Amino acid sequence: MSAESASAIQRSQVDLLDFVNWSGVECLNQSSSNSLSNALKQGYREDESLNLESDADEQLLIYIPFIQVIKLHSIIIKGPEEEGPKTVKLFANKEHMGFSNVNDYPPSDTAVLSEDNLKGKPVILKYVKFQNVRSLTIFIEDNQSGSDITKVQKIVLCGTTVDTTDMKASLASLSLIKTSAMRSFLVKEKSSDILNSCLTHVLTVLCTKCPVLRAILLYL
Repeated sequence: MSAESASAIQRSQVDLLDFVNWSGVECLNQSSSNSLSNALKQGYREDESLNLESDADEQLLIYIPFIQVIKLHSIIIKGPEEEGPKTVKLFANKEHMGFSNVNDYPPSDTAVLSEDNLKGKPVILKYVKFQNVRSLTIFIEDNQSGSDITKVQKIVLCGTTVDTTDMKASLASLSLIKTSAMRSFLVKEKSSDILNSCLTHVLTVLCTKCPVLRAILLYL
């Protein structure tokens, strides 16, 4: 990727971290002492001494839902030269995936990370495959050296949010508002006589109970 294209990405794309639904984030086979937070959360991922590490073997399965629909343009996955991720498969909008069924679905995109990628060069994705993303699953299949532990130092998701305004729904809502307003106006017009009658009745009752008020009204 040229320097020009890299700068263009920086201008037009944003870090999607603020749109992550943290309550739904999951990472399977992560080390309890070196969890996903080290690689994904702001502040942690900038600390090069912290890593996300796999536990039982080299594989990691990361699920990241978003609080609104996004377009994913590129991803940055940093890691050490030998234990950093190698084959990374990305799945858009695939729920409830596990190691037992991750290979049953074709990935939206697959990346084989190079040394430059592990140092922070973005992986440009098949943009057409990531236009309306509600969640992203990242399957790290292996690492650079084939060791039992995979380490990820930093994950950055770059893209934009999607304007989810539905024009048809908006027009329907506007029509409903207009209809409701007209009905309210008609009800008010028809009920004006009823309202006056009610007020007269209330005043009559009050005058019966309160001679002073009756005297004041008679004076007016």
